[in-house]
Amino acid sequence: MAPANWTGHGSFAARGDLVYTQEQRGDDEIVTCYNATTGKPVWAHRDAARFWESNAGAGPRATPTLHDGHVYTFGATGIVNALDAANGAVLWSRNAASDTGMKVPGWGFASSPLVLGDIVIVAASGKLVAYDVATGTPRWFGPNGGDSYSSPHLLTIDGVPQILLMSAIGATSVAPADGKLLWKYAWPSDTRIMQPAVTADGGVLISAGDAMGGVGLRRLAVAHGPAGWTTEERWTSAGLKPSFNDFVVHDGHVFGFDGGILACIDAKDGKRKWKGGRYGHGQLVLLRDQGLLIVISEEGELALVRAASDQFTELARFPAMQGKTWNHPVVAGDHLLVRNGNEMVAFRLSLSHS
Repeated sequence: MAPANWTGHGSFAARGDLVYTQEQRGDDEIVTCYNATTGKPVWAHRDAARFWESNAGAGPRATPTLHDGHVYTFGATGIVNALDAANGAVLWSRNAASDTGMKVPGWGFASSPLVLGDIVIVAASGKLVAYDVATGTPRWFGPNGGDSYSSPHLLTIDGVPQILLMSAIGATSVAPADGKLLWKYAWPSDTRIMQPAVTADGGVLISAGDAMGGVGLRRLAVAHGPAGWTTEERWTSAGLKPSFNDFVVHDGHVFGFDGGILACIDAKDGKRKWKGGRYGHGQLVLLRDQGLLIVISEEGELALVRAASDQFTELARFPAMQGKTWNHPVVAGDHLLVRNGNEMVAFRLSLSHS
């Protein structure tokens, strides 16, 4: 894909040979669809909206969500769109800022929509709102959790489906049916950007950051009994301190960024296994079936790293693009998609014949 005159810090949603993202073009916030093979535009939806702040510049922050032939997007100023994925026709549009009464946070709204059954849920900073997936009518509002840049996260604990949101006050879990509070865990933080995660044995992993960067990772034991929900801290580790780069869990270990360096800790006790590879404030994605991490550095370099706990092993590294890169890489079929605020690039991956 060729360079484009647009900005934004979200990533791609992909299905078949079409990819979807958000970008800023002048005074318009755009939802765009491209052909993944050629990079040519298929359609674009425009909203007269522009967000800007000095640290990351202009443009939307969130990644679109695809569901049942529609693409759902959340813009940096609060616009929620439900569009036909084939041609961009508007199904409905709302403004989550005005619907919830929440102010646009300092870095803009950054939550990606979560579609669950007949509702689509977005986090207007630290307040969840659920819209009817077909009409856009608000169905419920969650409790106010203060500032947040995280997305609503679906998980199941003790057989109970729930939506977990990380915000300035800590972790808040609500019922998908009505948004009522199930449990909360207080761990105040200046910034809530990263997603939570669940270990194979049921532990809930959350992270915190402050104005200087990451604070650390904490494992919670969350359970549902006759007296209701209980939460208990199992460990807190400073061996992995992501600030706005999500971490992944694989084979009993957690992989992510400790500042600008990749690190691995044990999910059972939080002890660091290794630290290595300088990638700045990059991002990563896990290829679970291959035990590999694809890492995009802050300077636009792609690296392939073993998702193994014994030692840090970088298998390959090459430049993919130029300029500050904070966007998540995406693997869709045999395409590896990367972008930043200046350009987007698609690589075709070799498929194994073993």
